[in-house]
Amino acid sequence: MREVSTAELKRTLANKTAVVLDARPYREFAMSHVPGAQNVAPKPGIAISMYVSDVKEVERLVDGDKSKRLSEELLAAGFMNVRRYQLGIPVWRALGGLTEIELEGVQHVFQSDRTAVFLDARSAEEFRAGTLSGARNIPQSAVEPGKDVGEVRKAKDDGRLPMEDHNTRIIVFGRDAIQARGLAEAIAREAFHNVAYFPGPFDALRTTAK
Repeated sequence: MREVSTAELKRTLANKTAVVLDARPYREFAMSHVPGAQNVAPKPGIAISMYVSDVKEVERLVDGDKSKRLSEELLAAGFMNVRRYQLGIPVWRALGGLTEIELEGVQHVFQSDRTAVFLDARSAEEFRAGTLSGARNIPQSAVEPGKDVGEVRKAKDDGRLPMEDHNTRIIVFGRDAIQARGLAEAIAREAFHNVAYFPGPFDALRTTAK
């Protein structure tokens, strides 16, 4: 099947001209996925080492339209318009692409990854009123256009951003998805390669990641 480039995938997501499916196990998807992609349930009875998505689940996601589908099994099942993004999440991130993280993924990172950096994109006042344990504040409202400027530059100098390892996992959250994504985009421009934003409201995090 024909492969798509990163630029083509970005256009597809922006224009919503196709269904984009993430064929990885749910835990991986929850930890970091391309914004707009949908996860596909596993094929019943298959071991995790042989993980493959369930074609029937794909059919449900696309409302039975077989012009929009996934890999070899999709072609075999009759889906005629299938493209594959072979480069995967690592290249997507390395080229500056953002990823989203689900609530379950935030919980997992919060509990098990002590090297991860959590960034609160809300105002300084909101941050002082209560945030996640260990989170650092970079107000999205103070971020300026461009690279290595304004509040992001200050965060690089004062240690809020992990300058010694640009592959450190960075989780950005805010009052809402727009605020979180705005800061995440600014951080990704600084060549941090593992940036994900939480698209839900801060209140959802406060009750689960303590």
